[in-house]
Amino acid sequence: MAMDPSDVDTRLPPNQALASAGKWPVVGERAPRASSEPWAVAVDGLVDNPRSWSLAELAAMPQVDRQVDIHCVTRWSRLDARFAVVPLAQLLEACAPRPEARFVSFVARSERDHSTSLPLADLRQLDALVALAHEGQPLDQIHGGPVRMVVPGRYFYKSLKWLARIELLADDRLGYWEGEAGYHNGADPWREQRYIAANLDRREVQRLLASRDLSGRHLLGLQARHLELTSLDARRAQLRNAELMDTQLQRARFDEANLSNAHLERADLRGASFVDADVEGASFVGADLRGADFTGASLFGATFAPEPGEEGSPAVVDGTTGIGQAQLEPLSDVQQAFLRERLGLG
Repeated sequence: MAMDPSDVDTRLPPNQALASAGKWPVVGERAPRASSEPWAVAVDGLVDNPRSWSLAELAAMPQVDRQVDIHCVTRWSRLDARFAVVPLAQLLEACAPRPEARFVSFVARSERDHSTSLPLADLRQLDALVALAHEGQPLDQIHGGPVRMVVPGRYFYKSLKWLARIELLADDRLGYWEGEAGYHNGADPWREQRYIAANLDRREVQRLLASRDLSGRHLLGLQARHLELTSLDARRAQLRNAELMDTQLQRARFDEANLSNAHLERADLRGASFVDADVEGASFVGADLRGADFTGASLFGATFAPEPGEEGSPAVVDGTTGIGQAQLEPLSDVQQAFLRERLGLG
């Protein structure tokens, strides 16, 4: 049954778009750390009864089906995803958190043991879940299987893949995405808590922009609107959430750069190169993309034409714009239809 459009509107946080029907875009690492150790989920830290559950023990616990709306920080959403879960509260109750425990850190079985954290009170209010299955099937490894967190009401980077450890803490411990990549620790999609505030030295930024060389630089939240930056070199730069609206960027090089959630509305990007770049969630509405090369670029959640009800003009795209057919699959139906028509892909 088709969802009522008015219902969709009330359930989509600001500046989110629905992923294509049946699609669950893959974001971040693709597989857990290889290990011969049996998988288990441990709960420890500030608890009276630390313990560990094997996958078989978790699967034997009473599970419930929950429908959850997924909101990715890269601006796509997926409504009514169905998971078979064990409520986190059930595991915590078995371990008896101490009164001084105020935060929970979730640690992944990944190559970098990446983690994320949330206040214990928030996790209880949000009814955080330990998920073992999705849509009636065991969780795919690429989506966090065999076991992951699902935290309703937060951007999905708080729903850790490949859950291995739950540690209760007195003080918060920033995870990888928050401490290393600049993601907001609150992660509330209704408040658009995507990134922490930028902390850039204005004079240094002006010097770099004057040189037109941002290669390899980490410039989260860069403010560079209405500038003349033709032939800018921004290869391998970290430019998440950059504001580049109405900027002259002809022949700019963004190869291997991270431009996730960047604002490039109405920018002149003729002949620009985005080879192997991360432009997930970036907005190109109204931009001139003739001759731009997106070979190998990740486009999850990117916007090239206004979604219904949004303002703005579509990007200038034609047969010289280098976007391959396979790259369209993670985009919303509106974006796919627009690009197929302008690229002549049928």
